[in-house]
Amino acid sequence: MPIELVYLVVLLITICIFFIVLKRPIYEAMLAGYIVMLAITNQWMNAWTFVYKTSTNTLFYAIVAFMVVAQIFTGTRVIDACVEVVLSIFGRIKGGTGYVALLVSSFMGALSGSAAGNVAATGVFTIPAMKRSGFPDYLASNICMASSTMGNMIPPSGIIVASFGILTTLYGEDSYSMSQFWLLMWGICFWFIAQRAVTIFFFCKYHKISALPASEVPRFGESIRKGWRSMLIPVIILLPFLLDALLKDSFFTSRLTPAGASALSSCVLLFTPGIAAVYALFIIRKSMKVGPKQIAELLQKGIKSIVPVAATIFFAYCISNLFESLNVGANIGTLISGWGLGLVPLAFIIPLFTAILGMILPGSSQVAIFGTAIVSIMAAAGANPFLVAGMLPVICGAMEGMTPPLALCMYTAMGISGAPMKETTQNCMIWVLIHYLLSVLFLIGIVPTLWVV
Repeated sequence: MPIELVYLVVLLITICIFFIVLKRPIYEAMLAGYIVMLAITNQWMNAWTFVYKTSTNTLFYAIVAFMVVAQIFTGTRVIDACVEVVLSIFGRIKGGTGYVALLVSSFMGALSGSAAGNVAATGVFTIPAMKRSGFPDYLASNICMASSTMGNMIPPSGIIVASFGILTTLYGEDSYSMSQFWLLMWGICFWFIAQRAVTIFFFCKYHKISALPASEVPRFGESIRKGWRSMLIPVIILLPFLLDALLKDSFFTSRLTPAGASALSSCVLLFTPGIAAVYALFIIRKSMKVGPKQIAELLQKGIKSIVPVAATIFFAYCISNLFESLNVGANIGTLISGWGLGLVPLAFIIPLFTAILGMILPGSSQVAIFGTAIVSIMAAAGANPFLVAGMLPVICGAMEGMTPPLALCMYTAMGISGAPMKETTQNCMIWVLIHYLLSVLFLIGIVPTLWVV
């Protein structure tokens, strides 16, 4: 067995032993996995390098910041008014808030370019709304997780641009246009949005989630009158990403230089939670005293849910940095390309491979490392390279962070909802399996797609 596969197998076995057999918390299992990886790869000298790289990762701090904001929202109950408005619109629809979460998280993901950051940003208001309307906490977590990760495959996601670059590198810039590729991605996304909507529908049936009784559905006018200030919270969170996506090239670059515009994009996730928290405390100041002591008390109540999730994500990033330094992903990709398999076996193997890699590598890194090999291998086996390139954001970007035991997006959602690990993981695997099977059908060519050239 190639040494890179040995690394993956040993890592998964270590985590399972600590978490399932020894019944230790998942963050301890992740730390144990990191230590074992350092030992078998003989990377002790670089141990603090990987830790330092993680500690300077802006996405890690953004995730923690949004979890802190979620605790402020919960403690001040400022988000309740926002939830009331959502319920006044969708409360009479069975599972209505679940469909809202699907659309909001998918849209937000296309702007943020970060699946885990997207869960943190949208989950603070979609998860409470789902729980309020009857969704189990673990199901609310996974709806937010599965919807947020899908944002990476909806234009103008950066992973889509990277995937198109793979296509033009292989077949020339004159062979395809970005407009064609965006239309292809919208055609693919339609099926996956529909798949998640259908999945939500059946979960609503299974959990007997019904529409709220008419007497419990707030009146729209009254809820708007009371909650219009809270309704600005989603706007405050989403607006910076929307402006960055729409105006980066035409406005920010000309005024801040390309380097400045890029720096602004990278720090949007960092300052947005702070602005949202300050605004929430400002609008709640008349109904409760707001000061350092009160804020500390709010955070003290949520510290038990924030710290374990943050530690889990931290050590997962350390493992990812270690594997990236060893070119584990690139070497496994070379291995698969040498097998010489047909279209159908490859259609099953490659999405499974990227799902496993999604535990340790960001989707953008997967596309950069494996994109050329995946398109070339599938095209040689008879697949349409244009379609395969369009599937890269699906099997790399959207699968990122979904697959336990290193499912960063799932852990982030759990940090907001307070859902139990066992039930959330079991339910998460259903979402992963359905996404995987639909990806296989696309790669084989069974699912019809518009704009395939």
